[in-house]
Amino acid sequence: MDTSKRAKVLVQAMPYIKKYAGETIVVKYGGNAMINEELKSAVMSDLVLMQLVGINVVLVHGGGPEISSMLKAVGKESKFENGMRVTDAETIDIVQQVLAGKVNKSLVQLLESHGGRAIGLCGLDGRMLMAEKLVTSADLGFVGEIKEINPAPLEMVMSNGYIPIVATVAGGYDGSLYNINADLAAAQIAAKIGAKKLILMTDIRGLLRDVNDDKSLISVVNVSEVPMLKREGIIKGGMIPKIDCCVEAVRNGVNRAHIIDGRLEHSILLELFSDEGIGTMFY
Repeated sequence: MDTSKRAKVLVQAMPYIKKYAGETIVVKYGGNAMINEELKSAVMSDLVLMQLVGINVVLVHGGGPEISSMLKAVGKESKFENGMRVTDAETIDIVQQVLAGKVNKSLVQLLESHGGRAIGLCGLDGRMLMAEKLVTSADLGFVGEIKEINPAPLEMVMSNGYIPIVATVAGGYDGSLYNINADLAAAQIAAKIGAKKLILMTDIRGLLRDVNDDKSLISVVNVSEVPMLKREGIIKGGMIPKIDCCVEAVRNGVNRAHIIDGRLEHSILLELFSDEGIGTMFY
């Protein structure tokens, strides 16, 4: 890129940098962007830049492939019901070890290697996430739904200039541990801390009118349109829970929620700091 084009990019980004300085943005990190090394590096660079221009960032992460890999290593089969991991007593221990341990701390180290400042947390720290067993038609074991969020640990970390990186293992009122869906956790955390935006990174472009046509992207959706889009079959399958998270966040005070393509390098910056944006925005 020549010098004049670089200058134009910076000029275009300036009003957005001004708009978001001092605001809080929650990013749910998962999918291919957590596996591909180049994409991982781009995400960390995006987060560091956001921090440098004065944005308070909270990173909420998943780790499904790593959990499945560890279960396989100990000779245990991964089981899913309606897209959710069946989590028995042995599995929840592995979930805690992998999510709150290996994955969380490796992300802290990676972000700091890019010049950022991060502290790894999980829902057990400061009783940040308290949950009860999720009751569904199938018994999912130690899969929980959040009943209470204590934002103090997040606020303390951000006020001291660090990015909190959150693993979604929650505590139960009875002393149990619970595995929490990272999309749901990110949406509820965003609402609780009054985030300006929620960004969900996925492995698709966003909400498509035709799943076989990337050019059929729906860029903007009012949450009131979601029931109609479900009836029309445009929102279906694995997109339903992600979009429900966006709807929940917006209805609970988050200004905007976005589903973006994490397979695209610097997708977070393209969404935040360009006129065009990418993905699907819910308002």
